[in-house]
Amino acid sequence: MAIEMRPITPAVGADIYGSDVGNENDINDIKQAFSDHSVVAIRGLDLTPEDHISFAQKWDEINVNRFFKSVDGHPQIATVLKEPDQTSAIGETWHTDHSYDEAPAMCSMLYAIETPPVGGDTAFASQHAAYLVLSDGMQQMLEGLNAWHSSRHAFGADLSAEEAHKDGRLGNAEKAKQDALHPVVITHPLSGKKCLYVNGDFTTHFDGWTKEDSQPLLD
Repeated sequence: MAIEMRPITPAVGADIYGSDVGNENDINDIKQAFSDHSVVAIRGLDLTPEDHISFAQKWDEINVNRFFKSVDGHPQIATVLKEPDQTSAIGETWHTDHSYDEAPAMCSMLYAIETPPVGGDTAFASQHAAYLVLSDGMQQMLEGLNAWHSSRHAFGADLSAEEAHKDGRLGNAEKAKQDALHPVVITHPLSGKKCLYVNGDFTTHFDGWTKEDSQPLLD
């Protein structure tokens, strides 16, 4: 059965049907779809944790999230969980995963096991499309800037009283001590497209600017 790909929007996202993530030929097609569309949703999979890890290893070395509770017996897989009685979900605000790392992950792989029948959607935005609509002058200015990203305020000790820390979904607050400096405009390693690389959760300020001066432009 041949893989079928259906774009979700003109700017970002594609659904993939009929794929076998254990098939090397399919992997190449999935990687090309990811390069072209930035986000892919592979439909109809039934994966074991071992399948999940094997698929991830076909891309690169796995970047293990050090703050999320892991799946029992599989420390390479983080658990993203929200029970009905919990009032907040992890990652509710706009963010780019792992931008606080010196070498951020190329992508995140989420295997959805149980989702609500209505609502609860995860939304994505193309940072390439966002870059393209900026004026030439704004593009040139941003290409000359670097920005600092941090995990301290998102996962650190000051948040130990929050719900996700108290119920065990998040932990290792003592590891939230790293900061990373990245260009504000990056070139995607697969597609070669220029993209904005700032986000509301982890970008704290522009290099050489105060946080107060940075905030209006970041907003």
